[in-house]
Amino acid sequence: MIISDAVIHLNFFLSTMTDLELPSCPLCNSKNAVTLYADEPFAPYGIKCCTDCGLYYLAPRLKEEVMLALYAKDRYFTGQAVGYTDYAAQEPALRATFRRLLHSLEQSRCTGGTLLEVGCGYGYLLDEARPFFKNRMGTDFSTEAVNIARNHADHVYQGGIDALPENEIFDCIIATHVIEHVYHPHAFIQSLLTHLRPGGCLVVAAPDMGSFWRKLMGKRWPSYKLPEHVLYFDRITLSRLLQECGLGSLKVISYPHAFPLPLIASKVGLKIPGFLCRYHLWLPATTTAVMGIKAYG
Repeated sequence: MIISDAVIHLNFFLSTMTDLELPSCPLCNSKNAVTLYADEPFAPYGIKCCTDCGLYYLAPRLKEEVMLALYAKDRYFTGQAVGYTDYAAQEPALRATFRRLLHSLEQSRCTGGTLLEVGCGYGYLLDEARPFFKNRMGTDFSTEAVNIARNHADHVYQGGIDALPENEIFDCIIATHVIEHVYHPHAFIQSLLTHLRPGGCLVVAAPDMGSFWRKLMGKRWPSYKLPEHVLYFDRITLSRLLQECGLGSLKVISYPHAFPLPLIASKVGLKIPGFLCRYHLWLPATTTAVMGIKAYG
């Protein structure tokens, strides 16, 4: 099932259509689009594909201020609202995923300085980054997440990128599984670049709309998380976004992702024996990740 009971309850709570809007393409602003899905279980939302640039996006969607209010709730990470079924239960798999990403960045010579993670959750990536960076900071909207993440980082700010002091500059900025939540992607990337030193590295990762998993699973693709995922990138559209924002030396990087076995089983409607619940499974090609370098001058 794509939409959780929590989302159904949310739709019931939003009993009027006044919280919905119908956007143009968030990447190229075109109004030319075809509808991929608009029926149940997507309604009242829909998935559209821009016929000019190829980006998939949510339309209709909730207004941004409504979603931001939901992200700020502590229960976003505990399965009582839109968000993660149980973020803490995924800790071992998430840490394994982040370790592989950090080793990949080390091979690309993007480690060793100061790190900012945007949307850091409970700070698992920031904790795993201790051997790779001298200073590690993060941001998140959730008060609970920020309080937990502060145990794993040098400092964590509550809010978005605007919560950072203007003079905070980083050698590397990572945003994993954040851009799909963003309503204004160009403005978001540009705001990140104001805190990235010239020659610094920006890494953006998102569920891969171009993956064989999405094509195989159709409507049942787990990354159709409604109403929070408003953008659906593949390597082409994600690279275009970073290029249009002025980043150079773009590189699609490997991002294998580990998932807890119980989570995978739940997505396909299976139950597994209890002794298997502590294991995770690596799934390739679930995430697309692009790295770019900020130009000098």
